[in-house]
Amino acid sequence: RGFSFSFLHKHKSIFAHMTTQSTLLLRKQLKELTKHPVEGFSAGLVDDENVYEWEIMILGPPETLYEGGFFKANMTFPKDYPLMPPSLRFVTEMWHPNVYPSGDVCISILHPPGEDRFGYEDAGERWMPVHTVETILLSVISMLSSPNDESPANIEAA
Repeated sequence: RGFSFSFLHKHKSIFAHMTTQSTLLLRKQLKELTKHPVEGFSAGLVDDENVYEWEIMILGPPETLYEGGFFKANMTFPKDYPLMPPSLRFVTEMWHPNVYPSGDVCISILHPPGEDRFGYEDAGERWMPVHTVETILLSVISMLSSPNDESPANIEAA
């Protein structure tokens, strides 16, 4: 048996509502970061028409290998944000144990919510809808200062 038209229509309506909610939330977070900048990074939209693609500039944290550097990254949000986490990819080349050679960042708060099927992370370390762009980027800056060598994404950098 296939899905009924009413089910599809209802499902489409829920998805559209969720997309609207995520758009409003992301615009609110962008406005907050614009009004109240946070030391260590800046964030903005890649294209004013697409609130799901952000361009990030991170200032290398003091007393690290990255001190004084400017590191460009892109953050991509799923349509079901904040239920699911965004992804973050450095555009600037980054040599770090928790950054894949592709530039993709590997930190717990960007992993989908719930239990880790491999048992490395507690559910409380993974994505939760209370996280914001600010908390994500502060976690990335913290990662640059204190790499997690126990679960490296880039083994050679560990």
